[in-house]
Amino acid sequence: MQALLFSFQGRVNRAKFWLVHLAMWVVSGVVTGIILGAAAMSPDPEAALRSVGAVPGLVLLVVYVLMVWIGLAVGVKRWHDRNKSGWWVLIGLVPVIGGLWYLIECGFLAGTSGPNAYGPDPLAAI
Repeated sequence: MQALLFSFQGRVNRAKFWLVHLAMWVVSGVVTGIILGAAAMSPDPEAALRSVGAVPGLVLLVVYVLMVWIGLAVGVKRWHDRNKSGWWVLIGLVPVIGGLWYLIECGFLAGTSGPNAYGPDPLAAI
C-alpha cells in the first residue's frame, strides 16, 4: 500500500488509479465536512467559521498536501503504465486541454501490454 500511494516508481492500472482518486475525494469530503460541520453547529456559524482556528486549518493543510503527493505518485505511475515519462503529469497544468488530455490518457486509455521500461505489466498477475 505504501508503494502504491507514496512511490513514484512502477506502474498502476486504470482501476487502481480510479480507486485511489475516489478514496481521495471521499477523504477530502469527510475531513472538510467534519471541520465545516462543527462550525455550522455553532449558534453563530459565521463567527465560528471566522474563528475556526489554526488546528483545523493545519489538519486541512496536511490532508491536502498528502492528497497532492498521492495524486502525483499515482498519476506518474499511470503515465508509466502508458509507457510515457512521469513528467507528463505536468500536462495537467496546461489550461483546459491539459486536464482533458490527462483525464483521457490516464483515466480511460489502457496501459501497454507486457513489461515496459517502467516495470512489469500490473495486469499480468491478475
